[in-house]
Amino acid sequence: MGRSRLGQLNRIRKCIAIFAVVPMVAAMLAGAVLPARADKISDLQNQQKEHQNQLSSVQGQISDLEDEQSIIEEEIQDVNAELINLMTGISLLEDQISETEAQIVIKGEELEAAKQAYADAVKREQEEYEAMKVRIRYMYERGDESYLNIFMGAASFGDLLTRAEYIEQLYEYDRKLLTEYQETTKLVAQLRDQVDREKAELEETEASLQADKSELVEEQKELNSVKSRLKAESDAYEDKIRQAEALASQYKKQIAAENAEIKRLQEEERKRRQAEAAAKAASNPNPTTASGRKVDTSVIQNSAGSDLGKKIAMYGCQYVGNPYVAGGTSLTNGADCSGFTWRIYSDFGYSIPRNSTGQRSAGVAVGSLAEAQPGDIICYPGHVGLYIGGGLIVHASTERTGIKISNANYRGISAIRRIIK
Repeated sequence: MGRSRLGQLNRIRKCIAIFAVVPMVAAMLAGAVLPARADKISDLQNQQKEHQNQLSSVQGQISDLEDEQSIIEEEIQDVNAELINLMTGISLLEDQISETEAQIVIKGEELEAAKQAYADAVKREQEEYEAMKVRIRYMYERGDESYLNIFMGAASFGDLLTRAEYIEQLYEYDRKLLTEYQETTKLVAQLRDQVDREKAELEETEASLQADKSELVEEQKELNSVKSRLKAESDAYEDKIRQAEALASQYKKQIAAENAEIKRLQEEERKRRQAEAAAKAASNPNPTTASGRKVDTSVIQNSAGSDLGKKIAMYGCQYVGNPYVAGGTSLTNGADCSGFTWRIYSDFGYSIPRNSTGQRSAGVAVGSLAEAQPGDIICYPGHVGLYIGGGLIVHASTERTGIKISNANYRGISAIRRIIK
């Protein structure tokens, strides 16, 4: 691995604000107390919304922490790969070092043998040289007498020549033998020097391999240090993630508790409104319109359906004659078609969509007008009304007519929805 890679892995990691945020959020959560009973549903809903925002913030921090941890884990994997390469390289170098050391031992043995051979060759050369000197000195010391005896002992002239030639051959043999010993000594010396050089080269190779190994070992130490640091950082992120997840879990529990409380309060409010509206409808079975005319609600009483649906229908009829106001939701001061049905159901504690498009999919579908019951919502293209039975609806019709009772088939019906189950 190059030094640039080590430099990358050893860079100082950025200090992120996430680590400071989690304890801060924890402190916020510790100070938040779930109210035993909210004075108003809206206050509890606002509190729940705030906690939901805090939960979203913590979940975002968890995601950021996991991203940062993932980056560190990838770096750890890279370091592990580099460590494997280094260990493989070190192992190969150790094999080469072992092989080189074995070759050095062999060369050492060859060198010792070459040195011994050289010593033997020098000894033989010296011995031959000394023997030759002895023979030459002997012949010179005997002088003419020696040569005369050789010549006088000849049986014939041919024998004389033969004896003279023998002496010359003996001299040449000595010189030739000495020359061969000298050449042998020279060759053995060259072999010794060559083996010595080869051994020195092997020793240099071993030293170089040892240096390479030392460098790889140092890189291995550095990478192990980097890996330990990255592992510590990853563990730190893991701790922060656990802390953030614990906070998120607390927020979820708190939000669930708040949601349960909101539903409880909403149900209480729905029942209260329903009771009030039912009581109001029961106290006025034949409501008076804004013009003072009594509304005959016998059609409602004579229709099939639930008592609650009939109470809702009778309640809506109390406001016949009141004005139509676009965007309005007041039963007395004015409402539009969907505002009229929305307010009636709201007074009975039911939550339905505010606009006619949404009310077209509220509750459950009713197959036909023949199956409709008091309290059902009759939907038309861009308009809604409240069914009261007998094929009639009460609805906020137009600005000119206001809230009135009409035949349900006065225009094409798009859908019929039953809110009360």
